[in-house]
Amino acid sequence: MKNASQIINSLQSRPQLSKLSYYKCIKIVQSMFTPPVQRMINFAYIKNRTLFFVFNHPVGKQEFDNSIQSIKSALKFHTPLECKECDAPLFDDIKAFVTHTPKRSLQEHKETEHVYHERSSGNFEINIDDEKLNSLVRSIQEIIKKANNNES
Repeated sequence: MKNASQIINSLQSRPQLSKLSYYKCIKIVQSMFTPPVQRMINFAYIKNRTLFFVFNHPVGKQEFDNSIQSIKSALKFHTPLECKECDAPLFDDIKAFVTHTPKRSLQEHKETEHVYHERSSGNFEINIDDEKLNSLVRSIQEIIKKANNNES
């Protein structure tokens, strides 16, 4: 009987799911960076045989630039097994850039309607001498009273 890792490996070897092995290779390369740099990586992708890392902060890119040469030389000396499993070499170069779009949480995507209940009962005195302003405040008072009657 096969265990879970054997089943996953057999699925990844299928042509329909070949992108999964690319993802594993990218994750292995990403794990070579220090943990603070890893936390600043939004995502990574391969385009035109170049591996791009997208950072959410300029400091992450600066740290990336400081350590990229040592990682490139380590990859040339020893390619990870996950990257060797792919048909052709995935990438020849590694680059990074900073994105300026903020991350959105799942809660921001939900469209919820906020309902605010009227806290005033509308029972207040109006001591305004100006007739125009007095009528405006009275109309606001009537709106508040109607809102309270509809809620109860």
